[in-house]
Amino acid sequence: MPEIRFLIEWPDGSQESCYSPSLIVKNYFTPDQDYELDDFVERSRTSLQIARDRVQAKFGRPCGLALGQLQQIEAMAARFNNLPQPSVRVIKFIE
Repeated sequence: MPEIRFLIEWPDGSQESCYSPSLIVKNYFTPDQDYELDDFVERSRTSLQIARDRVQAKFGRPCGLALGQLQQIEAMAARFNNLPQPSVRVIKFIE
């Protein structure tokens, strides 16, 4: 199963390399695009759950790394909920 990383920039300017066990994230994100924080989290949740389910269908168990990445994204996003109109930039895909 092809895996991919996507480089993002949080509202504070910090960057993070995120992991997906599936290329499905390419259907939810566009490089060099900004997403409102809530939209970014929801797109992450949807795409990483699909990726996790694909791994389970193929290998008989869900991908723990996808779940861990989602938890990391949700925890980090919570730090910025108090900002006015926070956004996350998807910088690029790393294949």
